[in-house]
Amino acid sequence: MKRYLLVTLLFFTGTASLIAQELKIAKLKYHGGGDWYANKTALPNLIAFCNKELKTNIAPEEDVVEVGGNEIFLYPYVYMTGHGNVVFSDQEALNLRQYLIGGGFLHIDDNYGLDKFIRIEMKKVFPELDFVELPFDHPVYHQKFDFPNGLPKIHEHDGKPAQGFGLIYQGRLVCFYSYESDLGNGWEDQHVYHDPEALRQQALRMGANLIQFAFTGY
Repeated sequence: MKRYLLVTLLFFTGTASLIAQELKIAKLKYHGGGDWYANKTALPNLIAFCNKELKTNIAPEEDVVEVGGNEIFLYPYVYMTGHGNVVFSDQEALNLRQYLIGGGFLHIDDNYGLDKFIRIEMKKVFPELDFVELPFDHPVYHQKFDFPNGLPKIHEHDGKPAQGFGLIYQGRLVCFYSYESDLGNGWEDQHVYHDPEALRQQALRMGANLIQFAFTGY
């Protein structure tokens, strides 16, 4: 699919390294009262991990983009998190749709409590699509790191199993929704949640897989 994102990505197989000019990823700012700004140290830690393990050249700090802004088209990967309410206007929903069908990738990371809101709002973006649970053989689970059992469970919340959902537009995964996993909390500095290092590594590895998938498209 032809992309109109304003970035150039060069992927070299064999070493599975991503070589490019310095790129940036972004966190999504949205309306409705939810804490879109949660997990302050998460993305910088994920970026550092990707730059080391994937040989990417991502700027060390993420940017912030508005759902309805033109700047969103500058980023191959946009991260969305929070615990509470989310509201997309019609214009924002259309803008996000154009970003995604044009080659962008949205990672929605339920920080507990987001589910009942985000499913409604993403229906505004893709009325014709439903979230589907991705099979364990989907490429997002088999990039640099192998997850034969799918999405890792990082935080317990209400004890449900971790699930990875997706929105698939014309055969391409445009949005990955990590539910009951809380990858972002696992990316945070260790002292924030005191997660065992082995669990943090699982979260970071899965995050790196998502970055690699977003950058390469397969």
